[in-house]
Amino acid sequence: MEIWNNRTTGTDFVLLGLFHCILIPKLLFTFIFLVFLVALIVNIMMVILIWLNSHLHTPMYFLLSQLSLMDLLYISTFVPKIAIDFLSGRNNISYTNCGIQLFLFMTLVGAECLLLAVMAYDRYVAICHPLHYSILMCPTVCIFMVAGTWLGALINAFVHVVYVLNLPFCGSREIHHFFCEIPALLKLVCADTSLYENGLFISGVIFLLFPISAIVASYGQIFSTVLRLELNMGMRKALSTCSSHMIVVILFYGTAIIKYFLPKAYHTAEQDKVVSVFYTILTPMLNPLIYSLRNKEMSGALRKVLRRKITKLISIENRRRKN
Repeated sequence: MEIWNNRTTGTDFVLLGLFHCILIPKLLFTFIFLVFLVALIVNIMMVILIWLNSHLHTPMYFLLSQLSLMDLLYISTFVPKIAIDFLSGRNNISYTNCGIQLFLFMTLVGAECLLLAVMAYDRYVAICHPLHYSILMCPTVCIFMVAGTWLGALINAFVHVVYVLNLPFCGSREIHHFFCEIPALLKLVCADTSLYENGLFISGVIFLLFPISAIVASYGQIFSTVLRLELNMGMRKALSTCSSHMIVVILFYGTAIIKYFLPKAYHTAEQDKVVSVFYTILTPMLNPLIYSLRNKEMSGALRKVLRRKITKLISIENRRRKN
């Protein structure tokens, strides 16, 4: 630890990271890097498939492409820094880079919280008001809602980052985390932060509890409608999509609630790291896998693209042999 401190300036922070108390850090690093590669591949694939396939140019898949984009940016905010620190042995992060990382994290996590609620509303309209779907979820409305999620998250992130980085930091600059996160930074502040923590709690209610309430209300109406209707093929397809969305919601919101709403006495810094790994690294990989594996249209679009590419390669090879 003294080596790290000697390499930092007066305004640098030291990220203790994930590996300083792990017996087999190389194995953990390899696992995280493989998860990162899978997340990059599947999220990029989802965005490209939805963009190329005209049959997927619907509000549901537009929202799904936004989720993949957020997950792609989300995991790219953390893993490259983790890899650089592990390979170089330098765990310091500058004041400016810490602020940038915190801003990206707050923006992306806030946007994803709101987007999942919008996706639930989309499924509610599709199942409960199918005749009005083209009006209630027209392209203009869809773009407006997505822009609202990004704008709301940007404003929230800007307010928190500006306030936190202007707090007086003193004593140790060691952040017991693998990235700059508000709860970990507040432990380094030598001032009373109770008032700000109340504000942070209110922000959590807006970006976690309100969207969860909207999702629960939407799915309550969906299940009520389904119980009154005969389960035809279209309804089964809609319910399959809903079940995928619910799995994503439980994974993302469940870990976030454990982290931000569970009293401090019930979790330690090490437990916080484990929870954070789940919703910052694992979830961005699992989200597209859950949707693609359980979605016949996505898997069908992927098969068409692969079939087209294979056919093209075969034709090129045949022409080469003839020549």
